[in-house]
Amino acid sequence: MLSGPLPTFASTAPVVDSRQLLRGAREIEIVHGDKVYRLRHTRNDKLILVK
Repeated sequence: MLSGPLPTFASTAPVVDSRQLLRGAREIEIVHGDKVYRLRHTRNDKLILVK
């Protein structure tokens, strides 16, 4: 689960913790309209979004 408070941002955009999206997986597919994107969590602890 989440450990500690989420960082605060000056934006009013919703904040989603990446762990909620990935749910333990290293990669997920995100459907946006008729396109499919892959969100990948790398070994270097980075997130990469590719079409």
